[in-house]
Amino acid sequence: MALMFLNGGAMRGGPLHHLLEGAPLVAETATAPKYRFYSVGDRCPGLAPVAHGGAAIEGELYDVPMDVLRDRLMPAEPPELELGVIELADGTSSFAMLLRRPCSSHAELYDITESGGWKAYMDIQPDADADARTDARTDARTDARTDREKTP
Repeated sequence: MALMFLNGGAMRGGPLHHLLEGAPLVAETATAPKYRFYSVGDRCPGLAPVAHGGAAIEGELYDVPMDVLRDRLMPAEPPELELGVIELADGTSSFAMLLRRPCSSHAELYDITESGGWKAYMDIQPDADADARTDARTDARTDARTDREKTP
């Protein structure tokens, strides 16, 4: 068994929660305030450890059998994430999915740390406007890159 901190679609009520069959919920908890939290194109969240400016991110801690981790959870994870070890609010450690370092410049990466968690972030996202949000964010990033390129 392995303690696994979940903060996305595999949490209770999420579309991937069925993958945790047989894994008991240990606690609703949060990370230590050492992480930034990102949305990857509103498809999945990603934690990233930081030296400064981190926050506590809400999630759920499960006691996951290693075969469930290997055979169900890991194959369902998007390529932008990788397995790592995080610090929880109580100072203990747990496995979690972290944003891959090369993805830190991913065009669809949005800092959602202030939301405090994936459920809170998704609750404020109007489904009908998802494409418009993505287009607006892409336009804003393109404008910012263009401005930087013009700066001597």
